[in-house]
Amino acid sequence: MASGTASRSEDEESLAGQKRSSSQVSGAIPKRRSSSRFIKRKKFDDELVESSLAKSSSRAKGPSGVEPGRCSGSEPSSSEKKKVSKSVSAPVTPSPVPKPGLPKRMKKSKQPVQVTKDLGRWKPADDLLLINAVLQTNDLTSVHLGVKFSCRFTLREIQERWYALLYDPVISKLACQAMRQLHPEAITAIQSKVLFSKAEEQLLSKVGSTSQPTLDTFQDLLDKHPEAFYPSRSAKALQVHWQLMKQYYLLDDQTVQPLPKGDQVLNFSDAEDMIDDSKLKDVRDEVLEHELTVADRRQKREIRQLEQELHKWQVLVDSITGMSSPDFDNQTLAVLRGRMVRYLMRSREITLGRATKDNQIDVDLALEGPAWKISRKQGVIKLKNNGDFFIANEGRRPVYVDGRPVLGGSKWKLSNNSVVEIASLRFVFLINQDLIALIKAEAAKIPQP
Repeated sequence: MASGTASRSEDEESLAGQKRSSSQVSGAIPKRRSSSRFIKRKKFDDELVESSLAKSSSRAKGPSGVEPGRCSGSEPSSSEKKKVSKSVSAPVTPSPVPKPGLPKRMKKSKQPVQVTKDLGRWKPADDLLLINAVLQTNDLTSVHLGVKFSCRFTLREIQERWYALLYDPVISKLACQAMRQLHPEAITAIQSKVLFSKAEEQLLSKVGSTSQPTLDTFQDLLDKHPEAFYPSRSAKALQVHWQLMKQYYLLDDQTVQPLPKGDQVLNFSDAEDMIDDSKLKDVRDEVLEHELTVADRRQKREIRQLEQELHKWQVLVDSITGMSSPDFDNQTLAVLRGRMVRYLMRSREITLGRATKDNQIDVDLALEGPAWKISRKQGVIKLKNNGDFFIANEGRRPVYVDGRPVLGGSKWKLSNNSVVEIASLRFVFLINQDLIALIKAEAAKIPQP
């Protein structure tokens, strides 16, 4: 029995060894046993996220994710299963994504603020012009007064920029890089604006003011003194600067005349007395005189029209302010009073109607109200020698006096407090009895022929 059991155990070990060897050769993993249940619990959201992360990590690892110490055919132990389950169930925290604002702030903090500010105002052309001008004159004040930059820099700003170009490595490096990128034509234009040094002006001042120097003269001057002149100087540039020096009396053979002292100073009144009025020519412009004459006539015509309309507008002013003058005075014969305005009759005959540009009348009824139904010349009020007033209708529509119609072409007598109605506009006719009595008395004294 012992021998039988031993032989059986040897056979089982040999079979197990063959299975292990075959599984190692083929590299196949034994199938996991799954449950036969078909009803499964639904996963929650957090479990779905964890399972998706576990699947992605297993896909990423692949076959190389197996530990080298473990055999492919061996099953994991219970402790290893716990470790795997713990690693899968633990939520994988994603790597923190940097916010977009952080790197920009870091960049801004790294860059000095002064560099960006200087680069904004100081152009590469300004830097090149500043460097060349300082090398020529060795005076920042002269550079500030004589050089025209792209901006109006103050003397302090020019000094600070020059010191920054000299001693600030960041600004000088950036300025040099920007100046190297300038176009050759731009560099030539900048070099042509460089100020003249004192040595150059001394050589130019030796050229006589009475002579007529040509371009060859200045070219010879350039050839004789190449070390004194700026390398980009041309004969034309020297000639232009020499002409400016001659204009301001800066040449060696020129002297500035001193101003006269004492009584010799000529003031404005003395110069005015010395002018001969007879020598001044009075040039007459006929076209201008004609235009002035026409304008003067037009202004006089407008003034005359305003004077004629003054009493009409005075009626409106009195009605609005309520400070109307008494109805009668020494010159008013009668008054045609309406609801809004008051018309004064100061002549023996007045015309009634609607005023237009072509038709001027004495009483404009449009000031009282709507007058589109009134004729341009609606009627005439006359005073006869016997002191009676009559109204004559000369329009198309009838005029009502105390309710009686006065047709076109006929007339009617007006008495004191008569009501005159013209196209729905009502007026009261008031007569100055005292003045009419004086007129009647004077008419009675005159003998009738």
